[in-house]
Amino acid sequence: MSLVKDIQDQFKMQDNALVKIILLNVLVYVLDCLIWIFAQVTSQDFLFHIVQSYQGVSSNFNEILYKPWTLITYAFSHDTPSPFHIFFNMLGLYWFGGLISEYLGGRRLVSLYFIGALFGVALYVICFNYVPFYAGTQGLLVGASASVLAAVVASATLLPEYRFHLVFIGPVKIVYIAAFYILISLIGTVQGNAGGNLAHLGGAFAGFIFIFSLKRGVDLGKPINAISDFVSRLFSKKRRVRMSFFNKSMPAIDNGYMPDQKEIDTILDKISRSGYESLTKEEKQKLFKASQ
Repeated sequence: MSLVKDIQDQFKMQDNALVKIILLNVLVYVLDCLIWIFAQVTSQDFLFHIVQSYQGVSSNFNEILYKPWTLITYAFSHDTPSPFHIFFNMLGLYWFGGLISEYLGGRRLVSLYFIGALFGVALYVICFNYVPFYAGTQGLLVGASASVLAAVVASATLLPEYRFHLVFIGPVKIVYIAAFYILISLIGTVQGNAGGNLAHLGGAFAGFIFIFSLKRGVDLGKPINAISDFVSRLFSKKRRVRMSFFNKSMPAIDNGYMPDQKEIDTILDKISRSGYESLTKEEKQKLFKASQ
């Protein structure tokens, strides 16, 4: 089938980490929908609940110890069958994750995605077990929202002056969009989806810390990169099933090069004339390097 081949081609390509992350989320969602439909037709609802329990992460420590993989798989699983959860998550990831991928490279987008997921689940579990307000509450966390909020806040921290053109509103700085997301999530921590909104805040904090550390020469994604490289080497022995989120070359901002003032002035002049979006990837990396 052409669709299957197109998907395979995407996973074989280099430098398209964002597309691969979105595809993984969509494929898991489609599979879950098929299982849900089967469960409905056969009147075996318990089957779908079992599947979700092995994807989502519980707020119970014992459950997590029994199913540790859910600390990661929950970030690729969404509410089924409603399409809105995954749609808005993937839309946000496409917008803000695209900025991270363009400016810092796919390698860092992948590490940010996983770090956001881990920070999100950490805050969720800690609050549900140690904050009196949530005492006695049990939850099952699913969704990429923590990772998406990590990308949102990371983008706003990296490029606070960058603007998105919103329908009916016009150009809005992404730092204001990030602030709106955080406010809504904060309000939601005392409402129905408290666990999900706590995860949002954990992911948002991860996004800020990720860029804050990176500007000071500390890459928090190195352990995740090392694990990914190891997995890629395992798959590289079987060419037909090889899947790599990114190539092993790091963006230019990692080397010792430091742009001089003349180069920076030229870049700033270009921004004033044509806007930030007109910069090439190399120019964006030089600007980031200078900000360190």
